Amino acid sequence: MPLPKMPSKPASMLSPEDYPKADRSKPVKPNITLVETTPAPAVASPVAAVAPAVEAKAAAPRARITGKTTPVAEKPKTAPKSAEIRPKSPTSRVADKLGKSKLFVLDTNVLMHDPTSLFRFEEHDIYLPMVTLEELDNHKKGMSEVARNARQISRSLDALVSDVAEDSIDLGIPLAKLGNKDAKGRLYFQTKLQNAALPEGLPEGKADNQILGVVRALDQQYPERPVVLVSKDINMRLKARAIGLPAEDYFNDHVLEDTDLLYSGIQQLPDDFWNKHGKGMESWQESRHGSSYTYYRVTGPYVPSLLVNQFVFIEPKNGEPAFYGQVTQINGKTAVLQTLRDFGHAKNSVWGITARNREQNFALNLLMNPECDFVTLLGQAGTGKTLLALASGLAQVLETKLYNEIIVTRVTVPVGEDIGFLPGTEEEKMGPWMGAFDDNLEVLNKSDGDAGEWGRAATQDLIRSRIKIKSLNFMRGRTFVNKFLIIDEAQNLTPKQMKTLVTRAGPGTKIVCLGNIAQIDTPYLTEGSSGLTYVVDRFKGWAHSGHVTLARGERSRLADHASDVL
Repeated sequence: MPLPKMPSKPASMLSPEDYPKADRSKPVKPNITLVETTPAPAVASPVAAVAPAVEAKAAAPRARITGKTTPVAEKPKTAPKSAEIRPKSPTSRVADKLGKSKLFVLDTNVLMHDPTSLFRFEEHDIYLPMVTLEELDNHKKGMSEVARNARQISRSLDALVSDVAEDSIDLGIPLAKLGNKDAKGRLYFQTKLQNAALPEGLPEGKADNQILGVVRALDQQYPERPVVLVSKDINMRLKARAIGLPAEDYFNDHVLEDTDLLYSGIQQLPDDFWNKHGKGMESWQESRHGSSYTYYRVTGPYVPSLLVNQFVFIEPKNGEPAFYGQVTQINGKTAVLQTLRDFGHAKNSVWGITARNREQNFALNLLMNPECDFVTLLGQAGTGKTLLALASGLAQVLETKLYNEIIVTRVTVPVGEDIGFLPGTEEEKMGPWMGAFDDNLEVLNKSDGDAGEWGRAATQDLIRSRIKIKSLNFMRGRTFVNKFLIIDEAQNLTPKQMKTLVTRAGPGTKIVCLGNIAQIDTPYLTEGSSGLTYVVDRFKGWAHSGHVTLARGERSRLADHASDVL
């Protein structure tokens, strides 16, 4: 938009005609569009037992062929940005515009990745090829996560077909039968051999190719209905699209499609915050946990966008002192802001460690707050996640004696080739995976320069006696009382594994989750479906949890430069 022209005389006023106006002839394209869905037309059942007369009644045009769509309305501004970037096949997009229910053919890896995937397709129907059931049977043995998921989905399928007559399976089984009200579609099984010619050169005996054959047969048998393959296997989707079949990834387990929308725990307030929210402001001081804090009760339009335990800051550019605070209460348009303890000062050091930047100071305020039971720290390598968590744990175990001991665990996913069997006890087997904690303990032990060699050795033995290293494989069924539990590399956990760990907390236990969602090593796990992303999104705003995303690396200038250029 052009700037208004300069006034011709000093102190002269511009007339309203001199200001630029938006061109009304150019329509503004909305960033996101929402499709107005119409009631789904009657569609033919994708089973062999349906009479041909029923199939003839489905007069709706084929979703991939027609070009007629319903009017498109603008997406509300409050809608998440993630709706725009979800990659759907053209078949699904056209079917959504027409308001038609789709028939999803599920690959085996979708069921083994998320056992509840059967009930996450809303009003659409699901078709399971016989090869999928065969592969579920092959993977049900063992104690791995995949085997447990295979057994869970098998039990769900058994419960769905338990009291259904043999001659009515072809008509479809309501997915809402087990109490899942959101699942309004039906479940269909392959009850006859599907004959569909695949391109020459594809081995017919391979399970993936047999599923592709089923998808093509359904596509040819029911041309009026959109049939879509859903698979977590990238190569499977590539082969399907290469032979002209619509295929999609499974995204219903994603908490967020765009990780830029992930809650950071920190909010910068506008420079005029106090001018707009200072009217009728109340302030007072309280002493909590041995420190004095100042509280401000403010009211204004910016308050509803804040969350409890979210950190806020104002850094004026005119030389005024900066304000760092934390939201402790929110009631409508009124919030209570609490000043923070400055852990960057040497007198407030935690086990000899001081905060080097703003985010580390926020993290230490959460870690040292006994009212905060669950803390999540995200950040790249070198941001100080492990060092801050370990220092605060040692300070509260050995100095204030708030917790009995520190328990450290992590996911044992190797970066390179697995080195094989590790001898020894559980703690000795976990030793090679805990190199990061050994490095940080060495830094913490060197912080006391006046202790001498014998003093540092005695301190190290005392610290070792209060730190227990446990494996995730033996966490089920345990209850931790008055423990400081650190879960490292939490980005490699699935939401189900994360729930298993967090529910181990007993009275007086604090759980700290550390991770970097840009370094996920678990197969079929992405930034949007990681267990760490899951708990950050679900716990935000709870009065006894907090989250901070550490942005600045403090390891070394070499590590910072490598993170930028490599």
